[in-house]
Amino acid sequence: MMDLAVIKTVARKAAFARRRSAFDLNIPGAAGRLSEVIAGYRGVPLSGFLPIRTEIDPLPAMAEAAAHGHVGVPVIEGKDLPLKFSSWQPDCALRDGPFGASVPEADDFFEPEILIVPLVAFDSHGGRLGYGGGFYDRTLELLRAKRPTLAIGFAFDAQEATELPLEPTDQPLDMMVTESRVLQFTR
Repeated sequence: MMDLAVIKTVARKAAFARRRSAFDLNIPGAAGRLSEVIAGYRGVPLSGFLPIRTEIDPLPAMAEAAAHGHVGVPVIEGKDLPLKFSSWQPDCALRDGPFGASVPEADDFFEPEILIVPLVAFDSHGGRLGYGGGFYDRTLELLRAKRPTLAIGFAFDAQEATELPLEPTDQPLDMMVTESRVLQFTR
């Protein structure tokens, strides 16, 4: 039997290849469904993400949301720590953050009630495979202990996996949005 870490590495490698292929298609309007979903939560503080490498781009949806409410992006403060979220606007000044992700130049932290979550792979049950640092799992656990927090995964259809190597500490998604569909999960 393979070690779980090895299984996750293999799953990530396959998912990165699928994501790269989807990214290379340069799908127009890929954030359209995400815009439709978050329009139903106008005014609720939310966090998106500034895409890195071959991640699907949520910026058009985030810009629309920022016109109607508080929008932020994640800031990594250190290994094994939960994320913090700094206020973001489409024209705000950015600086380099850890792992190649940009963050707002000026920190203005707040707690979002909705998190648009990047990922490597997802399944049809709300499971999510991230990059392996556990940042979103720690953060969602912390926020959900305080109040209801909606986790919306955002990725290409091609990132769906039949089965994911999940652990008890992996926080589930409440919803998954791709360029073509919206999946809702009940807990």
